[in-house]
Amino acid sequence: MKPVTNKMLWLFAVGQFGWSLLSGVITNWLVFFYQPSAETVSAGQTLFITQGAVFLGLTVLGLITAVCRIFDAVTDPWVASLSDRCKSKAGRRIPFLRGAALPFAAVTVLVFMAPVSGVSLWNNFYLLAALVLFYLFLTLYCTPFNALIPELGKTPKDRINVSTYISVTFFLGTGTAYLLPNVAGAFAPRFGYVGSLRITVAIFAVVALAAMLVPALTLKEAEFADTTPSQTPGVKSLVKTFRNKEFQTFVKSDILYWIALTIFQTGLPFYITVLMKLDAGMSFVLFALMTLLSLVFYVPVNLLAKKWGKKKLVSFAFLFFSAVFLLTTFSGMAGFTGLGCGLIVSGLAAVPMAVLGILPQAVVADIAEADAVTTHENREGMFYAARTFAFKLGQSAAMLIFTALAGIGQNGFGYRVSAVVAAVLCLAGGLVFLKYHEDTVARTIAKE
Repeated sequence: MKPVTNKMLWLFAVGQFGWSLLSGVITNWLVFFYQPSAETVSAGQTLFITQGAVFLGLTVLGLITAVCRIFDAVTDPWVASLSDRCKSKAGRRIPFLRGAALPFAAVTVLVFMAPVSGVSLWNNFYLLAALVLFYLFLTLYCTPFNALIPELGKTPKDRINVSTYISVTFFLGTGTAYLLPNVAGAFAPRFGYVGSLRITVAIFAVVALAAMLVPALTLKEAEFADTTPSQTPGVKSLVKTFRNKEFQTFVKSDILYWIALTIFQTGLPFYITVLMKLDAGMSFVLFALMTLLSLVFYVPVNLLAKKWGKKKLVSFAFLFFSAVFLLTTFSGMAGFTGLGCGLIVSGLAAVPMAVLGILPQAVVADIAEADAVTTHENREGMFYAARTFAFKLGQSAAMLIFTALAGIGQNGFGYRVSAVVAAVLCLAGGLVFLKYHEDTVARTIAKE
């Protein structure tokens, strides 16, 4: 096998920019588009699906997204098994990246193309079908993509490096997604509020498609990865993966983190417009600031993780993020409002974002490598699928929680409650991660 170069790592990381851009469009703007605030409706947003609570305090959008996320989670192990056992000459992962990129980008656009102009049951069913397809193609691309991380990082040091590169492109992709209302503003005079948003999503999808095809068409998997197919059936492989005690600890903390983060990300446009009293276009400005500051911390995080280990930094980041979520609760109160409020929140959030943007992926790679040493079987795809299976269930819960909490009280009270819930869950995730035995995993890898 050829040694992995920085050029190969960056070509790989470009794919992360593509899928994170599409994922960011859905995560950040789906609720904003289909369950808009009163301020957004006044600005010209059309209501397309049934609004308000319809079952046990839950909304139609919350139920749709929860069902789709559960579907998404269930398909992860299935796709991982297909990828682990793939016998293609092009490798076990690359064929999936090539086949999924185009439909993934196309379906992202369709999600926002509700066929009826106005509230309609047909729109409810349409959105459900479109989101199911979106998450299917997301899984078909991302699960094999993530399985390449341990293949590109042969040592713990290399795994931190590849995690750093893809974290950079992840932030760039997610940050670009926050540009949606800014770009849409240029089209609004001619195409209207809804039309301008749809055109912008289509433009973003084309950019994302080009990025996702970069690793799919430029990397030759056989040159750097073990392409020997796994012989373990999907269900059995998933069971083996979840029996790993260190992985169990990681997944428990990861679920809590993703519930908290998804609540916060979904609520961010509302925190900015309703609580901080800022324009929706400021979402990109504040996220860009957070991203740039986060990138500044990437080098220290990379170096400190190699010196101190990942456990201490990840636990610290959980605690810090929890404090940032709690601080957001006070947005718009006692003078803590406007641009100054947004700058403080985004600036502080940059620190834990740097840590949690890099190290969790490297932790999973370490656990997968240690498991391979112990079991003599390479199931990297299933470890990443098991992780995404778990945290996507958490994201499903988060969408139910946020859409239910958002309607509580008046004057943004529900949004404040959602930030408190996110803070509590993030703190709990950090406490769970303290039980992870990083030294045991390292000793196991060293045996190889």
